Amino acid sequence: MDALKIISADSVKQDLPKFEVGDTVRIGVNIREGDKERVQMFEGTVIARKGSGIGETFTVRRVSYGVGIERVFPIHSPNVKEVKVIRRGKVRRAKLYYLRDRVGKAAKVKEQV
Repeated sequence: MDALKIISADSVKQDLPKFEVGDTVRIGVNIREGDKERVQMFEGTVIARKGSGIGETFTVRRVSYGVGIERVFPIHSPNVKEVKVIRRGKVRRAKLYYLRDRVGKAAKVKEQV
């Protein structure tokens, strides 16, 4: 088990900003289309963080054209180019799955002042 930690220590990113559940973030994701590559931005609210170490992931939710979209990103993936915190959220839960059932302004997270 310790050998696995030593090997995975090379892949752990050190330059990530500190973000929590409830924050609105903008993620730059590397997309490959044929032989071309581009960075696609995905912006939304962080509703969950899971795992630890090299296998840590976070779930981001946004509503686009009235349809809720959730994507799970591995934090230390080489395809995740950047994570930028847009605004801090004030929440009292570790997982915000209740936002899935809310519509409109009720689905907003209050901003931390």
